[in-house]
Formats: sequence, C-alpha cells, structure tokens
Amino acid sequence: MSTASRPPRVASRITSRLPVTVDKTVKRLAVLSLIGQTVLVVTGGAVRLTASGLGCPTWPRCTDVSLVNTPEMGIHGIIEFGNRLLTFALAAVAVMMLVYLWNLRKERRDLFLLALGLLASIPAQAVIGGITVLTRLNPWVVGLHFLVSMALVVLATLLVNRAYGRTGNTRVSELTALPGAARPVMTAVALISGVAVCLGVVVTGAGPHAGDADAPRNGLDWDLFSHIHAVPAYLVTAGALFGLFLVLRDRISGPFRTAVLMLLGVTVLQAVIGFTQYYNGIPALLVGAHMLGAALLMSAAANAADLARYSPVK
Repeated sequence: MSTASRPPRVASRITSRLPVTVDKTVKRLAVLSLIGQTVLVVTGGAVRLTASGLGCPTWPRCTDVSLVNTPEMGIHGIIEFGNRLLTFALAAVAVMMLVYLWNLRKERRDLFLLALGLLASIPAQAVIGGITVLTRLNPWVVGLHFLVSMALVVLATLLVNRAYGRTGNTRVSELTALPGAARPVMTAVALISGVAVCLGVVVTGAGPHAGDADAPRNGLDWDLFSHIHAVPAYLVTAGALFGLFLVLRDRISGPFRTAVLMLLGVTVLQAVIGFTQYYNGIPALLVGAHMLGAALLMSAAANAADLARYSPVK
C-alpha cells in the first residue's frame, strides 16, 4: 500500500466511528456549550467586579514575558487568566461538536452551522478581549465583549433545541398548536430583551465596577440610563405575562408552557435583582447576579420565540 493512500484510509476509519444520527453525545455537547457560554458570562463578570480586568496587563500574553499569570500577580492574575482559559475549553467543546456532526454535516446542516458559528466566534471573542485589555478597559469595548457573549448564549440555546429535535425543520417533538398572537409576541419579547441587555451595557459603562481603579467610564448619566433601561424590561415583563395569559386561557401544555414559565420566572428575578441593586448602592455581588440573569433571560426569550416559531397555529 502506498503512503499516499494512508491518510484517506485513516480519515475513513475515523469518520466510520462517528455517529450518523443525533445521539446522546451530540445532545450533551450542545448542552455543555450552553452551560459553558453562560459560565463565561459569570467569569467575565467576576473579572470586572473584582477589579481584575487588568490582572493580565497585556495580550495575547498575560505579561510581557509570560504566557500565563505569575505568583506575583496575585488573585487578580488568577481570575483574569482563568477567564481566558475558559475560552479554550469552549473551543474544545465546539471542535468536538463539529467532529461528532461530521457525518451529519449535510443532513443536519442547521446543527453543523450553529456549531461552526460558536467555534468561529471564539477567536473573535479573544480578539475583542485583547482590545479590551489594550484599551485599558474602554467601557464600549467591554460592552461589546459582553454583547457578543449574549449572542453566543442565544446560538447555544438554538443549538440545544435543534439537537433535541424540539424545533427546526427536522424536529421530532410534537408541539401544541398556539394562538396566532403567540409567535409575534414572543418574537417581540426576544428582540426587546436584546434591547434591554444593550441598554444595561450602557448603564454598566456609566457606573462603578469598571474592572480596574483607573479604567475610564463612558461619561453618561448613570441614573438617567438606569430608568431608560427599565422601559424595555417592563415591556419584556408584559410580554411574558401575556404569554402566561395565553397558556392559561387555552390550557396550553408541553414545551411552550414550560418556556413561558421559565421566561416569566427569569424576568421577575431580574426585576427583583435590578431594583435591589439600584436602591442598595450597586453591590458587586448583585451586579454579578444581574449579569447571570441577563444570560438566562436571553436564553429563555430565545427559547420561547424559537418554540413559538415552529409551533402550529390554531
């Protein structure tokens, strides 16, 4: 056998062992992607809220002479470098997902493209993170870093739904028929949730917890934009309550009912955290909880809108 024929045969042996259907491993990797993207939001918040934003003062190395943090950098270096390491873990999950989907790349193009999007975003996030450090935590760049994470949470949520066959053109779950108003309302809720998160980034950039004592602020009126930020939050709450009204009125069961209840629960929790932190001097722990809540909100809103989109209409 010629050496030229060996690589194709090796590749053939590898691909022959990969799944030809969406199995438990693919589903678990999808869930792991969603969990990982959410955890990344939390660790990113920890970096800023512990003033560790410049724990690694340069990029791509942690220092001018070291790729990793050094003992002299203390806890701030550990926190910042730990956040950077999580990016590599997410990259490994995304690569594994693409490998396991290789035999399904044509049949399940939706899954393959979502997984590819998650993988492609990782170097983009790394570059934005590097610019964040090199601009000494410019609040607008920090905000962009957070918003990209929110978009990745949404992509990971869609990946989970498609992997479990809940939505998409190849869905296997039977979805309950919904009233005609459900789809546009849930779509609006998802979009307005995105607006609320964007305004939350502006509020954060105007307030404390800059990530470093010398980091700049955006110079906007924090109190004013806090009130502006509340407007889409009220609209999201109203949309979630309307979804609950439809569920109760039409006695809707199944995934959509669960999605609406999750959306309403996260929305109420976010409101409680938001009001509590506003009236208690914006403690760092509550700000971190609010960031986690933002990720959960985007996931819950995307899930409800996705299910409404693929449910039959009464």
